[in-house]
Amino acid sequence: MTNTDFENSAHKHRFSMRKKFIFIPFLIVGILALLSYVVMLLWNSLLPDILHVTAITYWQAAGILILSKILFGFGGPRGRGGAPWMRHKMERFKNMSPEEQQRFREEMRARCGKWGRHRGFDWDEPKTTEEAPKTTE
Repeated sequence: MTNTDFENSAHKHRFSMRKKFIFIPFLIVGILALLSYVVMLLWNSLLPDILHVTAITYWQAAGILILSKILFGFGGPRGRGGAPWMRHKMERFKNMSPEEQQRFREEMRARCGKWGRHRGFDWDEPKTTEEAPKTTE
């Protein structure tokens, strides 16, 4: 194989790859259109009977799909999915010192109480409620 043959084949390969990249935006639009149609079909077949909501149009389904992707993230390999704001919070938590992490956990427990705690929750633990003082007349 001569040098010119190699250059010609490399040029052909680069040119064919450029042709393929032209179709990527069309592929993305097609996938979005198909997913929007599926969302519309599922919404209109399930939710009006279950939740008594109105049927939606194709464009409303596309909006719901885009909104859900913005709020909940696009997913991806190696656990990079989830909402962008949640990934930011997790990165900040990982960069904290152990003392800062413990202080953060305590602040969250103070804000949220036992709501959302799954490990170590004792269902038989007596609840302490403050009784209103009784007035005597």
